[in-house]
Amino acid sequence: MKITLLGTGTSQGVPVVGCNCPVCLSDDPRDNRLRTAAFVEVDGTNILIDAGPDLRLQLLHNKITHVDAILVTHEHKDHLAGLDDIRPIFFMMKTPMNVFGLHRVLNVVRKDFDYAFKANPYPGAPSFNLHSVRDDSFFVNGVEITPIHVRHLTLPILGYRIGTLGYITDASFIAETELNKLKGLDVLVINALRLEEHYSHFNLDQALNVIDKLNPKRAYLTHMSHRMGKYTDLSKRLPDNVFAGYDGLNITVE
Repeated sequence: MKITLLGTGTSQGVPVVGCNCPVCLSDDPRDNRLRTAAFVEVDGTNILIDAGPDLRLQLLHNKITHVDAILVTHEHKDHLAGLDDIRPIFFMMKTPMNVFGLHRVLNVVRKDFDYAFKANPYPGAPSFNLHSVRDDSFFVNGVEITPIHVRHLTLPILGYRIGTLGYITDASFIAETELNKLKGLDVLVINALRLEEHYSHFNLDQALNVIDKLNPKRAYLTHMSHRMGKYTDLSKRLPDNVFAGYDGLNITVE
């Protein structure tokens, strides 16, 4: 299994429009962060996690031409606004795109992309098969996926476990019952917004505390803002098994 971090930035991305801080002005490409998304390849099945407003660029940059399913964490626009950019892949595959998410989130998909659900859609519209995620694991082409229920401030959202890979973003709280679903991981990808505390996202110390509890073999930070600092500086302060993610990073999962 392999996971590619397509984007590791926050809702504003990095650089932030109009910001002249050292991170936003950095010439290190690892400090340039598109909105958070990931691509998982396992046993010949390709799974996209989230479809934010940078999806077209992410598909092009990573030469992605086949997607079997999209797992949506929640409905905020930095995770959902680019769903229409899957159209070229839909046209190539000639089959409706499977989209998995909470029932509440799927209602937002129906509303925001209503043209895809018309009785007689126009010829250029995409087609989606929507699948409501609850507590039980589900399968995509035989690949088992376990939903992880977390909170984004007070909003219930989803993370996912696929084999020994765990993926959590935008979380500010994970209950013990859900943490137990993430034991025994080879790789954990988890959000860490900045150094200071934040009301709706883990900061660095909180993310490291979750990593310490779960003790994965390796952990990678994502959904980082410019206030996290430069990639090289951040990397120096992390434990040996924790790494700062960056856009385009390919991670092999045992």
